[in-house]
Order: sequence, then C-alpha cells, then structure tokens
Amino acid sequence: LLQIDDFELSESSAIAEYLEDRFAPPTWERIYPLDLENRARARQIQAWLRSDLMPIREERPTDVVFAGAKKAPLTAEGKASAEKLFAMAEHLLALGQPNLFGEWCIADTDLALMINRLVLHGDEVPERLVDYATFQWQRASVQRFIALSAKQSG
Repeated sequence: LLQIDDFELSESSAIAEYLEDRFAPPTWERIYPLDLENRARARQIQAWLRSDLMPIREERPTDVVFAGAKKAPLTAEGKASAEKLFAMAEHLLALGQPNLFGEWCIADTDLALMINRLVLHGDEVPERLVDYATFQWQRASVQRFIALSAKQSG
C-alpha cells in the first residue's frame, strides 16, 4: 500500500509507475533503467514475477519475509514454481553482475523479494541467487522499508 496524504494505491505496478513519475530524476534516483529496452524488460520481469509464480506467492507469502512466519513445506506445484524462478533468475543475471541491468532498478528488488520468500523460510535456493538476494536486501531503501514494515506491524 502506498499512502501519500489522502492518496492511496495498492497495486504494485501502479505504485512503481507513480513513484517513477512523482519522484523523477534528476532530483530523485531513477527506479527503472534509463534505456528504453531495459526499462521494458524490467517491467516484463515484474509482470512475470506477479503472474507466473503464484504457487510461491501463495505458499510463501510476504509474512515469511517481513514477520518470520513459517509455513508447510512447498507442494509439488510450489517446488515446480521455485525451479522456474531459479532457471529464469539464473538466465537473467549476467555472471558476476549484482544487478539485472548494470545499475539497480526496482525489478532487482522485486526479484530479490521473490527469492527471499524461499531463502528466509529456509527453502533450498542456489547459492548464486542467495548472494544476489542478500546483496539487494542490503540496499538502504530496502532496509528503511523493512524497518518501517516492522514498526507498522509491531
């Protein structure tokens, strides 16, 4: 949920696009790649994460990440979805690159969140993806969001 004064948005794509427009560069840091094709790819990755990995989203909801919730082991469908995530993430991440498109973008945080649904629950995740998600999670803006989430839920 995004709330600024009396304005609210709850859909993540709408939130990201609103923030990109309202807090635009050069005053604020860009959240999508400058390059038109990479920006389209970033949005495509975000849409894929939201639409194609529902078993992970259902079996490892964000309370696993932000509240330490423990759930049942992944179902066969959840495991298949995790394998799909691993294959796509490995394909998207260039060897040795800490970000999807060279510089950070919001799709990096979205991908890290999906990976961390599994990592922070204790599910098996390829080491390279654990390293990627850990690196993304250290970002100052992510840490501020985590702290704010903890404050609001606690």
